[in-house]
This record gives sequence, C-alpha cells and structure tokens, in this order.
Amino acid sequence: MTKAMQFAATVILGLAAVPAAPQNRVTVPAGTRVLIRMVDSIDTTKQRVGQRFTASLETNLQVNNRVVAPRGTTVFGRLISASSAGRMSGSSELTLQLTDIVINGTSYPIVTSDYSIRGNGEGSNTARKAVGGAGLGALIGGIAGGGRGAGIGALAGVGAGAAVAATRRGEQLSIPSETLLEFRLQQPVTLPVAR
Repeated sequence: MTKAMQFAATVILGLAAVPAAPQNRVTVPAGTRVLIRMVDSIDTTKQRVGQRFTASLETNLQVNNRVVAPRGTTVFGRLISASSAGRMSGSSELTLQLTDIVINGTSYPIVTSDYSIRGNGEGSNTARKAVGGAGLGALIGGIAGGGRGAGIGALAGVGAGAAVAATRRGEQLSIPSETLLEFRLQQPVTLPVAR
C-alpha cells in the first residue's frame, strides 16, 4: 500500500469514527393529552375505514414546560371504524385515531387513544357531547388566558361539542372541519424538538 493510499484510508477511518451530532430529542410520555382541531371533515356517508384525515394541534405539545411541537403543528389520523344507520343495528358510529405528527418537515408515528361518537337519537347523548365540548373549550380558554379566557373558551367549546351532535342527518354522523377533539398518547414517543 502506497503512502497516499494509507493516508486516504486513515482519513476515511477518521471520518467514520466521528460521532454523529446529537439531535435535540424529547420523550413525550404515555397519557399526554393531544388536543387537535380538525382540518378535514369526516362523514359516515362519505368516508371509508382506513381513510386518512388532517388536523392541527390546538395547543402546544410539551414536556416539563418544554415545547416539543407548537400549536398549529400538522397531525394526521385515520378513520378506524365507520357505520351508517341501517347497516349495523340502526345506529351510526365514527371512531378516529391519530397516527402521525409532522415535526421539522418529517412525519413521526404516534399511538393514541380512540375518539368515538355514536348516534342513537337520545337527547342525553347530545347533551353529553355538548358538555364534553364545553370542557375542551374551558381547557383552551384556561391555557389562553386564565379565568376570563376559560369562560370564553367554554362558550366556544359548547358550540364545537353541539356541532358534532347536531350534524346527525337521519342518524348519519359527521365531524365538521374546525371541530376540537382530544386524544391521549397510548405509548411514549421520542420526538425531535421543533425548530
């Protein structure tokens, strides 16, 4: 081996030995709340199981006061079950799950709880959905500005919750664009911090 070849081999080996720059990553624990705002609408008369939908984070995804992904970050999900009235015992059902979050232009898989809504024609179900929406609204309002914000958020949340329930058309369900939904991480996930 010539000296030139030895030198080239030493340089190559030296480069291989240089450790990769550590990435700024954070593990988001299971149980973390993920509040989203729907971008796409979902309808039992149009969508099929497995269809993907787009949404955005409504609040920052953070760990120990450190923001991993800011409000507005794109998230993807899929429709994991859908039935229209008349197909299965006369009731409609939609079940959604989040699948990915986009950070710094790269999509990372996540595993979340399901979000389900069922249509059964009972007024109590409509009320429960509206109350759930109010709770989400209060959460957003509280984050946005404390007491006064919580009141404003609660009013907005009631509208969002009622919208899901009120869009039944003969027991066909839809979740309109702009609806707020809450999920929880089922498994911890290690993500890079958004730039």
